[in-house]
Amino acid sequence: MSTSQVFAPTVGSGRINAMDTIRGVALLGILLMNITSFGLSHAYFDPTVSGGAEGWDLRVWWISSMFFEGTMRGMFSMLFGAGIILFTSRATETVHGVSVTDLYFRRITWLLLFGVLHAYVLLWDGEILYAYALVGMVAFSFRVWKPKHLMIGAVVLLSFLTLLSVKDYLVANYAFQHATAAEQKQKAGQTLTPIETKAIETWQGILAEQKPSAEKIKEDIAGRHGSYFDIVWFKASINQFMETFIMYRYFFFDVLAMMLMGMAFLKNGIFKATRTNAYYLGMVGVGYAVGLTVNYFETAHMLREHFSVMSREVTSITYDLGRLFTTIGHIGVIMLFIKSGVFPLLQRALAAVGQMAFTNYIMQTLICNTVFLGIGFGMYGKLMRHELYYVVFGVWLVQLVVSPLWLRYFHFGPLEWAWRALTYWQRQPFRKGTEDTTVMKPVSVS
Repeated sequence: MSTSQVFAPTVGSGRINAMDTIRGVALLGILLMNITSFGLSHAYFDPTVSGGAEGWDLRVWWISSMFFEGTMRGMFSMLFGAGIILFTSRATETVHGVSVTDLYFRRITWLLLFGVLHAYVLLWDGEILYAYALVGMVAFSFRVWKPKHLMIGAVVLLSFLTLLSVKDYLVANYAFQHATAAEQKQKAGQTLTPIETKAIETWQGILAEQKPSAEKIKEDIAGRHGSYFDIVWFKASINQFMETFIMYRYFFFDVLAMMLMGMAFLKNGIFKATRTNAYYLGMVGVGYAVGLTVNYFETAHMLREHFSVMSREVTSITYDLGRLFTTIGHIGVIMLFIKSGVFPLLQRALAAVGQMAFTNYIMQTLICNTVFLGIGFGMYGKLMRHELYYVVFGVWLVQLVVSPLWLRYFHFGPLEWAWRALTYWQRQPFRKGTEDTTVMKPVSVS
């Protein structure tokens, strides 16, 4: 290696096109789920709270729950894990005194800052970059594991999440059973014990959280219709909750498991499209046979129980099983699509969206907040659930058209360029045809 060579980001043919395409699908798919939180109050899991629970409103809830819930986030997390391998698989560990490890943690620290800004300044309380940065610091240590051990680690983590869901169900069921008995005793005019009074209070708290009152919904809508600084203040406590309790109860183990699985998928060739069509068909068959079956019984149970709190608690126990296998099925379908070569224009557009995933993710926030928050058109809480997807399809169209056009003239999306420049602490080539010849091409990471 020349002594003048420095680390630089991967551009052009050095990228793995299949991973960009999967990332593009995941990026667009994430908006299918996030749009409910962008536009409706407390309706993500329960359509009866707001946004409508009949007709097309109920149908789109069923479709998203059956096919997409947790899967797009799962794919994105897998790709992040695979990206750790790609970023750190250099021909040398140190160039000019800068190690791969130093560069990786510099990169991930900037991502953590971007995540904080995304939540508190750009006002998206469902943001995931912060979680990826924190978990990415832990996942880094597992990059040298063999695929088999990475898969075992992922299964162990998801099993632990399932045990936590069992614990949550038992707690909620205990509160429900004892509160129901106490309320019957109260109606009969009998005096309640302190434990029975506490059981009623606990259950009412669970109900208030998962089935908020009309007044609570109005307060939530009003909080998002104010001025920019009013919304910053209103969302601050929500962001804090998301980056503390939600981060460590749900995201940490969820994301880490998927990152480990993504590392395994890269190492065994799945993400490089080197497996046979029969292998990918097997992923589709097994993935959908298990995943969609579990998802069907979950959605059917919630419908039968009219979206009761306990129906959600029960279905949370099998949530990770269903979404994991459905995600595997999705990946199989996408890989077959890539290997088939059909619809090349669409494939190139999806790959471009994936190559600019950071920029497109933030763009989704900017567009949706402009549509829904008071600083824009103030449509939060005003659309029915199915109408939210008109916004989704509009955003998709913009990103599928703009991304390939942008990359025709530029090496990176604007935020990808900024992130890389901060990581390597050197200005990177941006516009094609105007490269700085002092910046060397990256070493191979294939």
